[in-house]
Amino acid sequence: MTTELRRGFVLCLVALAIFGLAYPLAGTGLAQLLFPTQANGSIGKYGSTLIGQQWSGPKWFHGRPDSDNPLKANGRPGTSGAANLGPRSKVLVSETSKLIRYWRRQGVTPTSDLVTTSGSGLDPDITPSDAIAQIPMVSSATGIAPQRLRQLIRAQTVEPELGFLGPAYVDVLKLNLALARLR
Repeated sequence: MTTELRRGFVLCLVALAIFGLAYPLAGTGLAQLLFPTQANGSIGKYGSTLIGQQWSGPKWFHGRPDSDNPLKANGRPGTSGAANLGPRSKVLVSETSKLIRYWRRQGVTPTSDLVTTSGSGLDPDITPSDAIAQIPMVSSATGIAPQRLRQLIRAQTVEPELGFLGPAYVDVLKLNLALARLR
């Protein structure tokens, strides 16, 4: 009986060492070696291209609102999940109405994506039409001609894979970094 217990205990230790230590370390090591940018979360000097950043003021393009507080760029990352507010929610209607008024005060005719949060609440990308809608705001705040901003958006637009897989999108961080280089 003690022999079987000892064997079971040793087998558990070996399995723990292999699957709890060696396998995760090997996976992490290979990821760091082969895909260092992705393994580190694509965090660069100015933020990550995988998680939406907060941009304050009219001189920057903005992404979709965070799900934790869509009306305030509070310096905290949004919660990782939807707000779960249904179409009859008074809170959702109120927040959406406030966002529409906010965008209109900035000179923007908002698209639906600019006034609603996404499923994750952390989208780093917007559609080209979302970026184009913000041109009047950014142009008046920076003095850059609207046509030049359209060219910038076109240059930063990532087309669908193989021309048809998924929608075209613009990474807001990359767009704003390119905007900063224009100035």
